[in-house]
Amino acid sequence: MHNARICTLREGTLRHGKKAPGAGFQTSMRSSAAALRGVLLRCMFPLIGRAWKEVEEEMAGCDVARRRRRVLLPTAAVFLAALVVAILAVLIATGVAQTDCAEGNGILDMTPPKDMSTQELIQKFTAQETKVKEARNHYSFNQDVMVQTLNGKSVDGQFHEVATISYDDKGKRAENVTYAEQPTLRGIQLSAEDMDDIRTFMPLILTTEDLPQYNMTYAGQQHVDDLDTYVFHVVPKKEEKNKRYFQGRIWVDNRDFEIVKVCGKSVPDLVRAKKHETQDLRPTFVSYRQLVDGHWFPAYTRVDDTLHFRAEAVHIREIIKLTGYKRAGTAAATAKQ
Repeated sequence: MHNARICTLREGTLRHGKKAPGAGFQTSMRSSAAALRGVLLRCMFPLIGRAWKEVEEEMAGCDVARRRRRVLLPTAAVFLAALVVAILAVLIATGVAQTDCAEGNGILDMTPPKDMSTQELIQKFTAQETKVKEARNHYSFNQDVMVQTLNGKSVDGQFHEVATISYDDKGKRAENVTYAEQPTLRGIQLSAEDMDDIRTFMPLILTTEDLPQYNMTYAGQQHVDDLDTYVFHVVPKKEEKNKRYFQGRIWVDNRDFEIVKVCGKSVPDLVRAKKHETQDLRPTFVSYRQLVDGHWFPAYTRVDDTLHFRAEAVHIREIIKLTGYKRAGTAAATAKQ
């Protein structure tokens, strides 16, 4: 997005057709409130400590000081408590936009993979991802894209488009738009590059061909929903001009050796734009896959993020659903539950 980028919240079916927990936003709110509470308490205790010291110094041999002690400390406590409540109320009212990548994750175990080296594991799963990409090119599916801008908790603008996606014999993608609203987004405009993010990076498939572009660092093993996975940090080796890359984390199923979850963003951002240039910022997204006919296909992406431009900050959400996978010449594929 120019002047801002795309984002969303998972509300549809996940890999196994389960409903999204929907607690990611509340969780981030609770963690933000807890962090703020810690900061305030660290500030409060020195203030109260100074108040005590002042009272004790003036108490010596003076009944007036005792009366002052009874008044000063409650006044300070009431003031600081009111300050905490006021700030938390502002946070809750405005909302804290942050894509929740940790939802459904268990504890990260940094034990190395068994029976193979990290490099062998990378080679194995990227080879399997190549098969995923080739298999998916034989399917058509529905793509539902919802992008919203928010003012506080209220939606003040929206982009909604539904399309049928298919591929020809050479793997070239075709889109047939079946529904499109008049866009009313505030503070941002969706560009061709934004739509490329929806097509390429949000439903990320990392093949053997893509491997030379990235550094992949093994992070450990983690239980995600009901799957056991290997976790990798992925960053581009170098950023060439006019090219975009993925940067973030991927979760690879430890039995099928295919990606089942992705969290990150496309890079680079154009933050320090020149006067004649428009800032170009991208949101953090989290994507999930669904098991279709033996392969893990991209199924769901959500974003809930705030893009900070020079002129203003724009809170955006996005939900992308990829459903109704249908192999060419067959009925719609049934996603395994």
